Amino acid sequence: MEYNTQRKPLALAEYGRYVQEMMEHAMTLENKDERNKAAKAIIQLMTVMNPSYKGNDELEHKLWDDLHVMSNYKLDIDSPYPNPEPVENVVAEKIEYPKGDFKFRHYGKSIENLIEVAVAIENKEEQQALTQLIANLMKRSYLNYNRDSVNEEMIIDQLKEMSDGKLKLDDNFRFQHTNDILGSQPRKTSKTTSKARSKRKWKKQ
Repeated sequence: MEYNTQRKPLALAEYGRYVQEMMEHAMTLENKDERNKAAKAIIQLMTVMNPSYKGNDELEHKLWDDLHVMSNYKLDIDSPYPNPEPVENVVAEKIEYPKGDFKFRHYGKSIENLIEVAVAIENKEEQQALTQLIANLMKRSYLNYNRDSVNEEMIIDQLKEMSDGKLKLDDNFRFQHTNDILGSQPRKTSKTTSKARSKRKWKKQ
């Protein structure tokens, strides 16, 4: 089992590990056209995570710069903006998650965009690598929506439905462990729970 503490640090933690993993996957694509498609899908996801950037040329430029920063300026793509010069201590702005009316609300439009990119990849190994990243991202998104339980078989079925049956996980694929995902996310404590704990503590005194 791989724990977050065993993984290399995130270049820009504000975007999360899956965005960085998708960027790293894009760097492995030999075909530049496919790298460009993957980069655009990642930018779409980053935009969905920060909807205030959409339609603002200056802020969209920043997203592309951040993508280059995450790749340590090694991602060879046709960016719509000049490639940034290496700088130190780059910090991404705080991101907010948008609301939307989707068939699977807890996944949102970003998953749909990534699925479209995966379906378009012709190389089966590269397609499978991205499909597995998408599946784990779907599990993470589902756990954000419902921490009490997660049905991995249901996620597989939903991935198949959202891709019109064009994406299938290898038989040896295993999802990231639920405890590992939850361990990397802060758990909200309700006011009722906090009061109950305080009351128990007071009674013990």
